[in-house]
Amino acid sequence: MTDDWRTDRIGSALRGENPSVLRRLGAGFAVIGDVQFLPGYSVLLTDEPDVQRLSDLPRAQRLAFLADMERLGEAVERACRRMDPAFRRVNLEILGNTDGFLHAHVWPRYEWESADLVGMPVWLYPHERWRDEQFRLGSQHDELREAIGAELDRLAHDSAQSVS
Repeated sequence: MTDDWRTDRIGSALRGENPSVLRRLGAGFAVIGDVQFLPGYSVLLTDEPDVQRLSDLPRAQRLAFLADMERLGEAVERACRRMDPAFRRVNLEILGNTDGFLHAHVWPRYEWESADLVGMPVWLYPHERWRDEQFRLGSQHDELREAIGAELDRLAHDSAQSVS
């Protein structure tokens, strides 16, 4: 498979062609990030390709998207805490300054991050980190992908149990 899916992340997810998709959620797709210099970085993509911002959605869909963002954040937190004892916290962000579609970033943060970056926004990491091949998403992240996906499944099951 080529990287063509990157030019249409939502459309490719809707067609089942986006290899970064972890799970289909209620209002979008949980995907693992293209770069993994902070292992577990994930993104929630809306399932509405023409939606650019949260306020474009009707209120019920906004709340569903935010609930999915919270669920993905908790899944990343659980998986990363279990896999790395230096896990610190999760940062959740809806920015939309570069990509013109609604999405939310889920960034795990770790105690092993350098002191000058650990308390700062991820976007201040050097550009080399974003492009370094060693951090590019690949088969070396399969265990992490499976762990986050399993946590998403557990959270969905727990949520269904609490409703019934």
